[in-house]
Amino acid sequence: MTKRHGYALLAAIIAVAVVVSAAIYLGVSRADTSSQDTLAGPRNPQNSAAPASAGTWVGSWATSPAAAEPGTEQEGLAGHSIRNVVHTSVGGTSARITLSNLYGQQPLTITHASIAVAAAPSNPTAAAGTLRRLTFSGGTSVVIPAGQQVVSDAVRMEVPHDADMLVTTYSPTPSGPVTYHPQARQISYVAEGDRTEDVSGAAYTEQSPYWRYLTALDVLSNESTGTVVVIGDSLTDGVTSTVGANHRWTDILADRLRDESGAPRYSVVNEGISGNRILADGLGQRTAGQKRPADNPSALSRFDRDVLSRTGVKAVVIALGVNDILRTPHQTDPDKITDGLRELTRQAHSRGLRVIGATLMPFQGHRGYLPGLEQVRQAVNAQIRAGGVFDEVVDFDKALRDPYNPRRLRAEYDSGDHLHPSDAGYRRMAETFNLAHLKGSAPAEL
Repeated sequence: MTKRHGYALLAAIIAVAVVVSAAIYLGVSRADTSSQDTLAGPRNPQNSAAPASAGTWVGSWATSPAAAEPGTEQEGLAGHSIRNVVHTSVGGTSARITLSNLYGQQPLTITHASIAVAAAPSNPTAAAGTLRRLTFSGGTSVVIPAGQQVVSDAVRMEVPHDADMLVTTYSPTPSGPVTYHPQARQISYVAEGDRTEDVSGAAYTEQSPYWRYLTALDVLSNESTGTVVVIGDSLTDGVTSTVGANHRWTDILADRLRDESGAPRYSVVNEGISGNRILADGLGQRTAGQKRPADNPSALSRFDRDVLSRTGVKAVVIALGVNDILRTPHQTDPDKITDGLRELTRQAHSRGLRVIGATLMPFQGHRGYLPGLEQVRQAVNAQIRAGGVFDEVVDFDKALRDPYNPRRLRAEYDSGDHLHPSDAGYRRMAETFNLAHLKGSAPAEL
């Protein structure tokens, strides 16, 4: 072969390589773009998985995986679409979700997932043009191993603050126990078949008082610079608050942080679990010789996952201790309760986080009340008020107790069970909170 022919052959090979590379690039780009398009409305020429603007990733909503849902031990919810309804504390320009298989005994396969703004509060129909397909590492399907969780890719969309969002998942195969949060105080929906991309809610004929699999909704926000994580029990979970009204005290705290002049620009996420204790787990169950995580895990055992690992966390609020006293076996040593609270504070301080703690509210008249347990509550509150447990204190006890009988809730703040507040009581809790206490970093050590 002559030198001239050799150069010609080399040039031809290079030209072919360039053409093939360009074709591959264009094919991949088109595939990525089409997979992330808006599902309701005109096609978007840009990749909607890319953030639309700068901002800060914060938690807009979250909940704690609390237990395995009874009745789902074998099939899970195979062949059904789960449309969780959740309420945002702040808005953003992109969103991502976390799905948990913490209580699963086998891998959970999710083949499709979507997110949308609800057309109306607590409504399973998506607002026009808002439905987006969710992906996981670029694919529409994901397998979540037993005991694990997964975070979706970010999807570009306008997420409003103080709004209901629809997060829908579909699993085609049996997955065993469903990881859920039982006290949602919000109606979600279930449909037969893969209805993840339905804009209409017509197929969602089954209502559910639970959140299933979904444990977090994060947003890329221009209105928030960090997240406040509240860990608590049923008083934080919002038990007895009006269903679907977002009257938990944490919801009202989020409104105050967003609306009041001079307040820190923080979102709020609620990590309350009804019946939760500081020191002791709930009961675990054994399946085929294998112990799954305990139902209702203690605050000490879940603090890293549910609080320290939340997106953009800047401050922590702890409202725990009543169930350690009330639930059997009763914890009657106040020092053990406050030592547990100090340990939570220490762990938060190790991440540079500020900690605000709540006093324990009264419960005389509740079926579990005993005079000796009241003495323990008073002793715990005395230590909390004296300092050395938290960086700052919110005195829920003082704000909601009956001034004529401080062992019980004031009548207008009592839901009727003499333990959980009414809607007015939850509002009073949020109004009691000093927003300035959330500012600043953690001190060196208490």
